Amino acid sequence: MAMKQRFEVGHAVAFPKGAFLRGEVEAVADFNGERRADGSRPQQHDKETGLPLWQCVVIDGDEDAGRKEIGVTVKFAAKYQPVPPENKSGMPWTPVEFVGLTALPYVDDNGVRPRIAWSFRATDIVAPGQGRTVAKPPESKSAA
Repeated sequence: MAMKQRFEVGHAVAFPKGAFLRGEVEAVADFNGERRADGSRPQQHDKETGLPLWQCVVIDGDEDAGRKEIGVTVKFAAKYQPVPPENKSGMPWTPVEFVGLTALPYVDDNGVRPRIAWSFRATDIVAPGQGRTVAKPPESKSAA
């Protein structure tokens, strides 16, 4: 049975060596929409939620990632433009972590031979370590 829907994937599973923001979070252009008077395209909206779509490109930190796999696009369906964390790393790219990351495999047949590719979506973009949920310690039972 083929998967026809997105599935949740942890950031550490998708990007075990980290992800590094290259550029900014930008609106996704709707190439099916009519051009505006100034020639620009309207913003694309998510088919399920109706929310505007945003995207960013990250560099996959995995040294084994292939040439076509090193630059990964992650999209967000959000009312407002997601704000990435401040770059405090000293590197030209901002280390990031994705919250609520989902993946959808598809066949990319734009090359010499078809290959499996991934479409990623996230609910938020944060500094590494900020997206993990910390389990609450069990409440202690007081002896009466």
